[in-house]
Amino acid sequence: MTMEAMLRVWLTHYRGRIIGTVAGITFALVYLYFGLWRTLFIGVCALLGYYIGTRFDADEGMRSLLDRILPHHGDTT
Repeated sequence: MTMEAMLRVWLTHYRGRIIGTVAGITFALVYLYFGLWRTLFIGVCALLGYYIGTRFDADEGMRSLLDRILPHHGDTT
């Protein structure tokens, strides 16, 4: 079995563990570099960007997304 085939099998069987480990190491390095509050702020911004990107990918459009998030001027409800 070649190295490439072994790597492909390993990535297929342990994908979640690999992603979790990389995410954990990345979080630890960002925490060490920026500190807790800045790291949490970066995480919140990333989640907000993910949410907006998901809505945009669903062909919701930016106008309808902003209408849902921001209140209308003069809206009484």
